[in-house]
Amino acid sequence: MTTPFRPRLAAALLLPLAVAAAPVLAAGTDSGASTAPATQSGFAEAKAAADAGRYPEALKLLAAVIKAEPRNADALNLMGYSNRKMNRMAEAARWYDAALKANPKHLGALEYQGEMFVDTGDYTSARANLNRLATLCGKCDEYNDLRAALMAAGQG
Repeated sequence: MTTPFRPRLAAALLLPLAVAAAPVLAAGTDSGASTAPATQSGFAEAKAAADAGRYPEALKLLAAVIKAEPRNADALNLMGYSNRKMNRMAEAARWYDAALKANPKHLGALEYQGEMFVDTGDYTSARANLNRLATLCGKCDEYNDLRAALMAAGQG
């Protein structure tokens, strides 16, 4: 049901997010675009680790990416995805929220957060994400994947 993480227009999606405590990397608010491409900061390696199911490695690499680019919505989303795949839903929720604060229109974060809602039985929130995706992109891949997750859970 859940598709591998796939960045969407990475350079356009690197919107800012203030980060509070360094060890916790708590997210702040949205205010503009990042200037450093994610590929220069280790994002590609983190994505490859996550795609291969090496989530602890991905998290470690992503911590460095986020330290260098605290407003990188793709990295924040992948942090949520990796935590969710490790069944750490509270952490996943925190990172998805951070990604969506950095870029409220981040399609991947809306899909993955919606899938987390399905995983936790919060179907109302999952449907809200589905509706938001419909508004933003119509019947795009993210919409279709989240819809399939809802249908597989008997909520379609």
